[in-house]
Amino acid sequence: MVDMVMTEMAKFAENELSPLNEVADSEGCTYVNEYEVRTPKGFKEAYEKYTEGGWQGLHYPEEYGGQGLPSSLGTVTGEMAATANWTWLMYPGLSKGAINTVLSHGSDELKAKYLEKMVDGTWTGTMCLTEPQGGSDLNLVSTKAEPIGDGKYKINGTKIFISCGEHDMTENIIHCVLARLPDAPAGTRGISLFLVPKRKVADDGAVGELNGAKIGRIEEKMGCHGSSTCVIDFTDSEGYLIGTANKGLSHMFTFINTSRIGVSMQGMAAAEASYQNALWYAKERLAMRSLSGTKNPEKPADPIIVHPDVRRMLLTQKCIAEGGRAMIYECALLADLMKEAEARGDKETAKLIDDDMGLLTPILKGFLTETGVEAANLGIQVYGGHGYVKENKQEQILRDVRIGAIWEGTSGIQALDLLGRKIMQQKMKPLNRRLKQIYKEILPLVIGGSSAAVRKHARSVMQHAFEWQYLTFKIAAKAARDKDFVGSASMDYMFFAGYVTMAFHFLKMEEAATKQRKAGNGDADFYLSKIQTSAFYFDHLLPRTRSHAESMFTPLSSIMDMKPEHFSFDHAL
Repeated sequence: MVDMVMTEMAKFAENELSPLNEVADSEGCTYVNEYEVRTPKGFKEAYEKYTEGGWQGLHYPEEYGGQGLPSSLGTVTGEMAATANWTWLMYPGLSKGAINTVLSHGSDELKAKYLEKMVDGTWTGTMCLTEPQGGSDLNLVSTKAEPIGDGKYKINGTKIFISCGEHDMTENIIHCVLARLPDAPAGTRGISLFLVPKRKVADDGAVGELNGAKIGRIEEKMGCHGSSTCVIDFTDSEGYLIGTANKGLSHMFTFINTSRIGVSMQGMAAAEASYQNALWYAKERLAMRSLSGTKNPEKPADPIIVHPDVRRMLLTQKCIAEGGRAMIYECALLADLMKEAEARGDKETAKLIDDDMGLLTPILKGFLTETGVEAANLGIQVYGGHGYVKENKQEQILRDVRIGAIWEGTSGIQALDLLGRKIMQQKMKPLNRRLKQIYKEILPLVIGGSSAAVRKHARSVMQHAFEWQYLTFKIAAKAARDKDFVGSASMDYMFFAGYVTMAFHFLKMEEAATKQRKAGNGDADFYLSKIQTSAFYFDHLLPRTRSHAESMFTPLSSIMDMKPEHFSFDHAL
């Protein structure tokens, strides 16, 4: 069954989504009026086929019209769609965040009224956090929610950067909106979460009149042109409280974490798409002769894949894609295990798994989007001047993925979340548990790995894991004297954590491939490629941790001592 599901999604991604990717980039979305935005040609029809196939409800509970399959299967199918056409996938992808939020925190009444049509894809959903005055600082949220009786609230305020905030693919859009009640305390402790439909929904499920969610404009962006990025003005819009008053930010993190894993997939998918394009070009493009001797004497020049620097760029993209995939799939498996624990009432296990995912999420989001941008940039470099030309489709990958390191919390915010909230504030408990797992899994490989290379790489991962723990203690000691040190060290720390986490996965893949090859199972060349990719990672990418470990502890003064007015002497301010 799993093979069938994956095969069918592969067909859908290749035949329906991929052809629309370039069209979406050139055509973009069109603002029609304050309640209407037109998506690129073919998007609506592809979405209809997607919902007809039951894809949106693949892993949701059967009681709400889903198929009840593991969420990890949704991750695998989502990756195919993401690589084929990221901006199209954003529409159903954001809806999943809204579904997860209502499913986890909504009342029985809200679930009964809204979930079935969201699960079957009849309606989509969005996340409405950011406001003009605050950006990522949710302390500054000022949207108001006033009770009007009968469990309803009047919502007033402006939200910006709302992805897929308006479109022509469904008749209704369900917005998850952060707002403040009249008596709410200041800061994030006073934020509540509300469900606000584009059109009001009667008790019998009938879609009614418009609900005051007006589109001020759609943004002109560097990339992701197929996704409508909206300014939404909520004017006396009717909303319903999701969960508990003043706990909205906590509830919204269900949506945020879903989105951050999704954006991690964006980075990995960009690396995969870039690699596929660049690999094809490197095999076909003839330029100069190999330094070690002619490889293609029948032609006037050798294909550029024979050149070491081109191979370095290709293998870097391949590592980011394959290593990133393993990292994301681990989180997908953890999500399945957490659901199982919750289903059997094992709250303690579910909480531990949730904490583990909480540690991994900022690593995945921050590291994989940054390296995804690197991979897309390398793809252009493989093409040379032709990569800078639109018709070759390579530069679009870079423009589309560049936002990944910004939205759903910038890389800097992810780094601070990892080092500050997930590690320092929790007294290193999630990190210690993670490292204990790494030690447990790789210690047998240090001694009894299936090859000398596996044993060598296992020792390397073990050493890096020990160093990760040591560096964390060292940062904690310095931060006790100056809190700015956490901000200074956090980006290097996130990259260090990302490279070590990816190395852990490459080690496991290399061991599995070595075993299969020795046993004579499957395609020997495929397993050899896995082993060689791992060798490249350990030789060329993991050593990057050295510079990150060193720059973590450079003097804070070189960052913080310069006065703001000394950054420039000809700036107006």
